[in-house]
Amino acid sequence: MLYKGASTYNINSCNTIEVFYNVRIDLDKLNTVANITKIIGDTVEENQNSYKILQLLLNTIYVISETDKNLNLVSSIFKLRLVSLLGFTPKIQECVNCREKEEIQYFSLKDNGIKCTSCGKQDKSAIKINSGTLKAVQYAILAPPKKLYSFNVSEESIKELEIISKLYLNEKLEREYK
Repeated sequence: MLYKGASTYNINSCNTIEVFYNVRIDLDKLNTVANITKIIGDTVEENQNSYKILQLLLNTIYVISETDKNLNLVSSIFKLRLVSLLGFTPKIQECVNCREKEEIQYFSLKDNGIKCTSCGKQDKSAIKINSGTLKAVQYAILAPPKKLYSFNVSEESIKELEIISKLYLNEKLEREYK
């Protein structure tokens, strides 16, 4: 129960719905959740309608707590989805330059989306990615909220996804998250 004070809201009482116990007993999970909540704290304003972001946060913490899914994959998916919810959705259906839908092998930070082989080679900010990473990026941005974490990719794709999500988040939020 909240009540509005002079300049802030105050908590009068509360009931616990979910304690996410497994996060509290695993240091890696706790560190991942702490990083995610730091990003949320920096991006959400008080009194802002943030239902979709809250849903993303709770689904992410639930997956971290209740599954053994790769934490780097979960964190990367979270970052891509959050940036999209904040209005910085990258173009992921076709090359941002020539609209080519085949031979997609690059993600451009400068042009906010994917690029074909020929356009990607000309872009110094483009990161070469494999097809698994491309599909993971597309799924992370387009998937229904409840199914967001229902896929796995190779270790190579996880590493590429980590790089893309970290750099893209840092650039769009104009902050350095480690």
